[in-house]
Amino acid sequence: MKVLIVGYGNMGKTYANSFIGSRFIKPDDIFVLVRNQHSPIVENGIPKANFSSASSEEIGGFDIVILAVKPQDFEILSQSIKPHLKDSQIIFSVMAGITIATLESKLSCSKIVRSMPNIPTQIGMGMTVFTASTNVDRKELFIIQNLINTTGKSVYVENEKLIDAATAISGSGPAYVFYFMQSIIKAAVALGFNESEAELLVNQTFMGSVAIQNSYSLSNEEWIAKVASKGGTTEKALQIFEKGILEKTIIEAVKAANNRALELGS
Repeated sequence: MKVLIVGYGNMGKTYANSFIGSRFIKPDDIFVLVRNQHSPIVENGIPKANFSSASSEEIGGFDIVILAVKPQDFEILSQSIKPHLKDSQIIFSVMAGITIATLESKLSCSKIVRSMPNIPTQIGMGMTVFTASTNVDRKELFIIQNLINTTGKSVYVENEKLIDAATAISGSGPAYVFYFMQSIIKAAVALGFNESEAELLVNQTFMGSVAIQNSYSLSNEEWIAKVASKGGTTEKALQIFEKGILEKTIIEAVKAANNRALELGS
């Protein structure tokens, strides 16, 4: 199986490294189309000869074409690669907001996979939600999901609208986590810890909390109850969260992110 990655930014490099690291695809079978040929840094064994800055009829010879460019660059890119694509190829897009219908129209291809990864894919801990056009069969979906899972975990959805919802949840989600962590770090510093001590306290608390949650089949509500004893310190903090309507604020924030994803898509 030969794969062409269009774009060699963070996501393009992530997929190349993950495919090779998992031994799913050999370095010799990964090709990259870049904007310019100015000595791309290659550290994963992909031959430099496999990098190109010019569209050519060779594009039609790849089994899977991964579009890992910014959405705003798609219009020009589509004009460049469309003449060389074949309908038998699978087009795998990681571009936010570009719908399957748009991809089909601009590229004249019918086998489209649209996905929304997040930033932890860079360390193999990512979460990707993906969907596909009706012409992608079960075997092809299985291959695509195996490729995606080299970067973490994935969920297939039939409803394409959930890709925009995933943008607001798992796509933007790491920033929500970092925001909450940073807020607790600031609170720790205000209580007397220095910056490095505060970061260690918060980072380890988050990692440990996720790890123990994954180790037992308890709900988040049950875990909260285990930590928050009646009349204790945790309960007092949770009361402040509830007074400030924190849960409602978070839900509204995620809905705002989803609305913005819909706007970008239109």
